[in-house]
Amino acid sequence: MATYAKPENALKRADELIQVGQKQAALQALHDLITSKRYRAWQKPLERIMFKYVELCVDMRRGRYAKDGLIQYRIICQLVNVNSLEEVIKHFLHLSTEKAEEARNQAQALEEALDVDDLEADKRPEDLMLSYVSGEKGKDRSDRELVTPWFKFLWETYRTVLEILRNNSKLEALYAMTAHRAFQFCKQYKRTTEFRRLCEIIRNHLANLNKYRDQRDRPDLSAPESLQLYMDTRFEQLKIATELALWQEAFRSVEDIHGLMCMVKKSPKASLMVIYYAKLTEIFWIAESHLYHAYAWLKIFTLQKSYNKNLTQKDLQLIASSIVLAALSVVPFDHTRGASHMELENEKERNLRMASLIGFNLDPKRETREGCPSVFQLSRSSLLSELVSKGVMSCASQEVKDLYNLLEHEFLPLDLASKVQPLLSKISKVGGKLSSASSVPEVQLSQYVPALEKLATLRLLQQVSHVYKTMKIDVLSKMVPFFDFPVVEKISVEAIKYSFIAMKVDHLKGVVLFGNLDLESDRLRDHLTILAESLNKARSLIYPPIKKASKLGETLPLLAETVDKEHKRLLARKSIIEKRKEEQERQMLEMEREEESKKLKLQKLTEEAEQKRLALEYTKREEQRIRREIEERELEEAQHLLQEAQKKHPKNRKKQVIEGEKVTKESLIELALSEQLRERQEMEKKLQKLAKTMDYMERAKREEEAPLIEEAFQKRLMEEKVLNEHEQQQEIEQSRLRHAGDLQEKRRLARMLENKIIFQNKIVSRREAEFSELKKAREERISELLKSRKEERETKRKMLFCLQIEEEKQKKLREEEEARKLEEAEKKKKEEAEHKAKLDEIAEKQRQREREVEERARREREAQLGKFVEPAPIVPRPAETVTAAPSSGKYVPRHLRERIPVTAAAAAPEPERRPSRPAPDAERWGRATPEADRPTDRWRSGSDDRRPPSFSGTSGTKSSTWSSSRGRG
Repeated sequence: MATYAKPENALKRADELIQVGQKQAALQALHDLITSKRYRAWQKPLERIMFKYVELCVDMRRGRYAKDGLIQYRIICQLVNVNSLEEVIKHFLHLSTEKAEEARNQAQALEEALDVDDLEADKRPEDLMLSYVSGEKGKDRSDRELVTPWFKFLWETYRTVLEILRNNSKLEALYAMTAHRAFQFCKQYKRTTEFRRLCEIIRNHLANLNKYRDQRDRPDLSAPESLQLYMDTRFEQLKIATELALWQEAFRSVEDIHGLMCMVKKSPKASLMVIYYAKLTEIFWIAESHLYHAYAWLKIFTLQKSYNKNLTQKDLQLIASSIVLAALSVVPFDHTRGASHMELENEKERNLRMASLIGFNLDPKRETREGCPSVFQLSRSSLLSELVSKGVMSCASQEVKDLYNLLEHEFLPLDLASKVQPLLSKISKVGGKLSSASSVPEVQLSQYVPALEKLATLRLLQQVSHVYKTMKIDVLSKMVPFFDFPVVEKISVEAIKYSFIAMKVDHLKGVVLFGNLDLESDRLRDHLTILAESLNKARSLIYPPIKKASKLGETLPLLAETVDKEHKRLLARKSIIEKRKEEQERQMLEMEREEESKKLKLQKLTEEAEQKRLALEYTKREEQRIRREIEERELEEAQHLLQEAQKKHPKNRKKQVIEGEKVTKESLIELALSEQLRERQEMEKKLQKLAKTMDYMERAKREEEAPLIEEAFQKRLMEEKVLNEHEQQQEIEQSRLRHAGDLQEKRRLARMLENKIIFQNKIVSRREAEFSELKKAREERISELLKSRKEERETKRKMLFCLQIEEEKQKKLREEEEARKLEEAEKKKKEEAEHKAKLDEIAEKQRQREREVEERARREREAQLGKFVEPAPIVPRPAETVTAAPSSGKYVPRHLRERIPVTAAAAAPEPERRPSRPAPDAERWGRATPEADRPTDRWRSGSDDRRPPSFSGTSGTKSSTWSSSRGRG
C-alpha cells in the first residue's frame, strides 16, 4: 500500500491513473487512503477525495467499496463535520439515480428489462443456458443486461445509505429522504419484493434503536422533529403498500405506526390520523373484516367532524352513510358461538389487538352479570347503538335511514326484499371523491351492495322462519330477487351453522322446512322460562304488591341525622384521601423531576468530559502526526541529499557514503553548500576561458564577412532598382485604364443631371418651408416663455418687497415691545426699592417702640424691687444711629429723639418676666437671650434677606396694633 505525505497527492495519483484508463487502480489507491489509520483527522481535501471515490464506485458499480469507504468516512467526520458526510451521501445517491435513469432511457423495452423477481438474486440457470446455446443475443436479453445491473446497484445504494445513517441523530432528515426515495423507486418500478425487504430493514432499525438505548448518537424519538420524521416515513410506507396492493405489508405498516405512537405516548396530527384510519378501512375491507372496517369509518367521521372546518354537509352525509352501510354489512350472527375455548381466547386477543389499532380501549375481563359481553366490546349491536347515540344516523341520507329501519326494525317477511331492492339501486349510484376531505379516499357506496343483499336475504329467512313452517322452493326463490336459490342455500348453510335460523331443504319434495321440534332446539330451550316470566309480569299487573308502612322512622328517629353525619364524614375522609393522593403524586413528580434533572446534569457532565477527552486525544494525535511527518520529511530530505552527493562525487566522499545513515541533515547541507561553491568557482573559470575563445572567433568571422556583405548589398540595390521601374510602369498603365472607365461612367450619368437638379430643388424648397414653420413656432414659444418668466419675476419681486416691509414692521414692533418691557422692569425695580425703604422705616419705628416698652417694663420691675438700676448703655452698630429712650418714662418727640445719639454697651441680663401675652411672640421671634432682642437689625443689615412674619406685605396697621398690644401687656 502506497503512503502519501498529503491526501492531495493520492487524488492527483488517482486522476493520473484515470487518464490512462486504470480506474481499478485509482479506486484501490483512494480506498487505501480512506481506510488508512494515518488520515483519521478530518480535513477539506478528504471531502474532494470522497467525491472522486464515489464517482469511481458508481462508474464501476462497486457497491462494497462504496459501503466500506462511506463507513470509514463516517468515523472520520462524525464528531467534526457531519455536513460533509451528508454532502457525500447526497452526491452518491444523485450519481446512482442518474446512471439508472440513463440506462432506463437507453432501453427500448422497460417492462421486459425489469422482468426480474429479485434484484438481489444472481442469474437464473435458464438464462445462463440460453446465453451459451444461442449464438446471437436478442433485444430483450440485451436490455436486461443493460438496465437490470444499474437498478441492482441503485437498490444496493439505498440499502447502504440506510445502513450507514440508521443510528445518526444529526442526519435523520437524510435518512428519511433516502427511505422516501427508496419507496418511490419500489412504487415506480413495481418492485414488491424489494419493498417488503425495505420495510423489514426500517423495522429492524427501529427495533435496534429501542434495544440499544445507550448508544451515543442515537436519535431521540421524544423530540418533536425526530418523531415527525419517523411518522412521515411510516405513513409513506403505508401509502406505497396500499398502492402496490401489498395488504399484508400494509397491515404491518399500520402496526408499526401504532407501535411508534405507543412508544412515544403521543398522537400525531389529525390529518395524519385520518390517513391512518382511511388506509385501515381499505385493509379491513380487503380482509372482509366488515366490523373493524365500520369502526375505522366511525373514527374518520369523528376526526373530520372535530378538526375539519372545511367539511361540507354533503361530504358529512356521504361519510355518515358509508359508516351506516358498513355497520349493516356486518353479519348479524356471532361466529364464536359453539367455538372451543382456544378459539375464544384467540378471538379475544384478536379483538383486543384490532381495538387498539382502531383506537378503542377494551377491558377483556369486564362482563355483565348475565355473562354476556359488555357493550364496550366490538360488536355489531354496540356499533349500531353507538351510531344512534353519536348522531351519525341522523347525518346519513334518507335512503340509508330507510334501509336501516327495514333491515333492523321492520317485520315484513313477504315484502322485505321487494322494498329493499329499489333502495339498494339508489344507493349503488351514490359516491365520489370528497371535496373537503383530501385524506379520505374516494367513497363509493356501491361496494356495500353485495353485503347488504346478503343481509336482506338473512333477515328475510329469519322472519319467514318465524311465520311459516314449510314453504316451496319456487315461492322462496321469487321472494329473494337478489340471488338464485343455490346461492340462498349457501347463505342459509352458514346461518344454520351459527344457529341464526333453523331450516331444512327437501329437494325431493321441493320444499323448505323451517324450525326444529326437538326439545334441545333454540326455540324450545327457553320456552318454559319465557312463559314463567310472562305469567309473573301479568300477575304483577293484576295484583300489584301492597307497600307496607315502614317502622324504621319510629325505631330510629335520628336515622336521617346519623346518615347525614356519616355522609359528611365519608365526604371529608374522601377529600382527605384525595388530598393525600395529590400530595403523594406531587411528591413523586418532584422526585422524578429531580432525578431527571440529576440524570441530565450527569449526562451533560459525562458528555462534556467525553468531548474534552476526545478533543485532547485529537490534539495529541495531531501533534504526534505533525512531529512524525516533520521527522519523516527531514529524513527523506537527508537521504535525498546523500544520494545526490553519492551520485556527483563518488570518489571524493567515500567516507560519507559508507557512513550515510549516521550523517545528519546539517552536515549534508554544509557539504552540499561547499560543493556548490567549489563547482561555481570552477564554472566561472571555464566561462571566462570560453568567453575569450568566443571573442577571438567572433572577430575573425566579422573580418571575413565584411567584403561579402558589401558585395551582396550592391547586388541587392541593382535588383530593387529594376523591380521599382517595373512596378512604376504597371501603375501608369492601371491609372490610364481607370481614367478611361471614369470618363465613360461620367458620360453615362450626365443624362440624369437635369432630373437630379429638379429633384434636389424640390427637396430643398420643401425642407426650407418646414424649417421656416419650425423657426416661427420656436420664436413664438420663446416669446411666450420670456413673457411668462417676466411675469414670474415681477410677481416674485412684489412678494419679496411685501415680505421685506412685513419683516421691518415686525422688527419695529419687537423693538417697541422690548423697550416697553425694559421700561416696565425699571419702573418695577424703582417701586420695589421705594417699597423696601418704606418697610425699613416702619421696621425701625417698630423696634423703637419695642425698646421703649421693654425699658418701661424694666423700670417698673426695679421700682417694685426697691432698687434703682441704671440703664445699661446700648452699643450701636457701625454706621448706625438709634434712638435712645429717656431715663424717665416721659414721652419724647420724634424730632428730638433723632437728634440724640446713644451708644449701647452689652445688653444687661434680662430679668424675670411674669407670664404675659408677648411671651409667645418673643419665642416666635427667637429672642431667648438679651443679645437676640433685636432681630430686625440683622434683617436690615443685608446679611439675611428674610423678613419677620408681621412685615410680609403692606401690613402697617398690623404692626402698630401688635406694638400697642405689647405695650398694654
